[in-house]
Amino acid sequence: MTHVTKEESLAYHVGGKIEINVKTPCESARDLSMAYTPGVAEPCKAIEADNELAYKYTNKANLVAVITDGTAVLGLGDIGAVAGKPVMEGKSVLFKKFANVDAFDIELDEKDPDKIVEICKALAPTFGGINLEDIKAPKCFEIEKKLQEAVDIPVMHDDQHGTAMITSAGLINALEISGKDIEKIKIVVSGSGAAGVACARMYRLLGAKNIVMIDSKGVVHDERDDLTAEKQEFAIKTSDRTMADAVKGTDMFLGLSKPGVLTKDMVKSMNPEPIIFALANPTPEIFPEEVLEVRSDVMMGTGRSDYPNQVNNVLGFPFIFRGALDVRARKITENMKMAAARALADLAKEPVPEEVCRASGEDELKFGKDYIIPKPFDKRVLTAVAPAVAKAAIEDGVARVENFDINAYTTRLAKGIV
Repeated sequence: MTHVTKEESLAYHVGGKIEINVKTPCESARDLSMAYTPGVAEPCKAIEADNELAYKYTNKANLVAVITDGTAVLGLGDIGAVAGKPVMEGKSVLFKKFANVDAFDIELDEKDPDKIVEICKALAPTFGGINLEDIKAPKCFEIEKKLQEAVDIPVMHDDQHGTAMITSAGLINALEISGKDIEKIKIVVSGSGAAGVACARMYRLLGAKNIVMIDSKGVVHDERDDLTAEKQEFAIKTSDRTMADAVKGTDMFLGLSKPGVLTKDMVKSMNPEPIIFALANPTPEIFPEEVLEVRSDVMMGTGRSDYPNQVNNVLGFPFIFRGALDVRARKITENMKMAAARALADLAKEPVPEEVCRASGEDELKFGKDYIIPKPFDKRVLTAVAPAVAKAAIEDGVARVENFDINAYTTRLAKGIV
């Protein structure tokens, strides 16, 4: 990983990272009359008669709001709305760079969940989708649920679902390599925040039966009386109380917690060919080098770009919204998220182009324990994930577009036509 100094980072961000460009001509008096008055009246009247025409005559069809209250910004915590703005701008950069989705960052100086829902609901006519970001658990669950019920455009809290989709793709492939059955494996999730809960929920949809969740007080079990509603979903009857208890004899460890919580002795106690996703960033729950000191049969991923199998949410959110926007979806369903995960898993099995290897600093990338998740700069992710999401939206009946040709759509994406 290239080291970035404080001075370099501050210099990079001077003036912000995004701007607005004009798509239509505005070079003459006639152009001006078309862009504003009196010409603008015609699309206004058309949209008044049929609100769906906003997707045709405005930028709504390709516009996402990136919204935060600044309560859980990256690893920085509750730093406030305005301090979180560089991160939201960065998210907007990634939307544009990877999927040509325009995004506006909106930082709300408000922490009351109901008020946040009302504000977002009032803003919804502007956008084709809403990406909630860096909102603290458990209120993020409430905000996402209530807001999606209140608006007819897709809403997704990426801190939850992005990580769930990417790790699910890795899990699907790791199980294929090891020949294990998801219904028979034991999974330990260290961290019961937004991402941990969303991952566990998605693993259940994949078929997982035995999931042990761990929070700052230990194993989430059915004798505890201090659990949120989300944690209660995963409260199990068990005598295990500590991380060491839970990890013994497990097949997968998912870390979404803090550095160093998984020890080498714990790794030794796991079942053969275990999966370890240590995603605390930048310092994981355990480093790959430490794992290799005690065993060599582990399939491992981190949140870092300098190790194999990086779990990077940029593999998910730009393409989820690309597919959802292009069929004018009313919401993002579980089927759409699962379609994205399976598309990523399938892509990792395909031959990797030389340019992707070069961009990743690798001579060769081939499906196996060190390559179970596609690389973030693999341009094929767009044509793999967005059509899969669009198809799932159509199947689930949440797409507004009728008679959508998935094959033609995939071809357009491959040609850079959005």
